[in-house]
Amino acid sequence: MLSIFSPSNHAPFNIATEEYILKNFSEDVFLLYINNPSIIVGKHQNTLAEINQDWVLANKIPVVRRLTGGGSVFHDPGNLNFSFMMKEGEDVSRSFERYTRPVLSVLHDLGISAVLEGRNDLTINGLKFSGNAKTVAFGKTLQHGTILFSSKIGDLSSALKVKPFKFADKAVKSVRARVTNVSEHLPQPLTLQDFVALVRAKVHYLYPEIKDYFLSPADQAAIRELVTDKYETWEWNYGKSPRYNLHYELRSKAGIIEFFLQVNKGIILEARIFGDFFSSRDISELEQGLAGLVHKRKVIADTLQKLDFKSFFGEVELEEILGAMF
Repeated sequence: MLSIFSPSNHAPFNIATEEYILKNFSEDVFLLYINNPSIIVGKHQNTLAEINQDWVLANKIPVVRRLTGGGSVFHDPGNLNFSFMMKEGEDVSRSFERYTRPVLSVLHDLGISAVLEGRNDLTINGLKFSGNAKTVAFGKTLQHGTILFSSKIGDLSSALKVKPFKFADKAVKSVRARVTNVSEHLPQPLTLQDFVALVRAKVHYLYPEIKDYFLSPADQAAIRELVTDKYETWEWNYGKSPRYNLHYELRSKAGIIEFFLQVNKGIILEARIFGDFFSSRDISELEQGLAGLVHKRKVIADTLQKLDFKSFFGEVELEEILGAMF
């Protein structure tokens, strides 16, 4: 088994690293990484329905789709992420106990009564500090999880706070739970770096044959290529979302504008617009202009400006309309 600590804090790089290892390493691998602020969505989720896009854009937060299912999570430098990539093709429905055991053992050594609760959560006094997900990919088992150690809980809430009832779809929805940081339960102060060392030491104890491995320049170059080709693309992070309907009612100076969109694989199949606004042009022209476009903020913004959106709606700002359509 190899033990790797990622040299990067860039979320697309670290999520891509998991795929790269699964595809190219014959050994079992234990990986740790810490991301800068970012949102990681589950493989089967509708990205737009999971994130507060206004907050994400304002804070320039990367949004990355991972290989595993489950719900969306917020990462920041106070959050430690661990990943086991094992040769055996384990049944995904099996318990998460096996690969969360090292984390729980470390916390027990520190005097914290943490437990695996429900299907895949680690909790302290009923408060969640770790969500875990798993899949079988490329003939191997991937199980990974988060550990909220000293994260900014307020940012987590802001990043994943979505306008209610805006999206209707069959995608997997995240279940929001009350969360806590490990640091709040420690009997004695401990830095995240010290906690990382304890987790690595525990895994090395449980897997005596484990060896440290450092990603080579060739490894890192290949991972960066995968980032460019996949994990930083709209097609993977947004376009892979399941079919969904968007409905939102915008109240503006121009009046009420109600948007209905049908989207499949990131493409707007149909757009319908209603309201009590006054228009100098037939709204069907705008509806037809939106149909067939990718549901991507810049594409929609460029199209609205090209079609002179104010001639359809009157006094409404472009950002107001984009906020309603995303």
